[in-house]
Amino acid sequence: MKTLISAGAAFAAILAAPLSAQDNADAVELTEGEAQLAEMLEGRVAGEPERCINTFGSRPLKIIDDTAIVYRDGDTIWVNYTRNPDSLDDNDILVIKKYGSASQLCRLDNVTTQDRFSHFFSGVIFLEDFVPYRLPEDAERSEG
Repeated sequence: MKTLISAGAAFAAILAAPLSAQDNADAVELTEGEAQLAEMLEGRVAGEPERCINTFGSRPLKIIDDTAIVYRDGDTIWVNYTRNPDSLDDNDILVIKKYGSASQLCRLDNVTTQDRFSHFFSGVIFLEDFVPYRLPEDAERSEG
């Protein structure tokens, strides 16, 4: 009986052992939305998250399925990962009720979605802080 318990404990220890870095890298597969966002952010560095962003002009917010809401402002790409990214669908339209300035979008603003075709209510989006992604300063100098 001791042999059986020892063998079971050894097998459990093998299963619980962490994978090597290579195994972890191979095991991680990005969703289509995550891959699209990664491509958008390639070469950029995340800055300090902010509660509100300026949304001057008519630049649209972009929904990336099951991943995030993105807003481009010049060289900065603002990403809001939302509290429930799995409810993001690029076939939906964002309906935003702002509580603060008309020129800002803030994490406490009320955001719902409507189906693009039927215009029926399709969900509620809970915003998080907006993360700015910018090119590193040395990359900006070499481009200009």
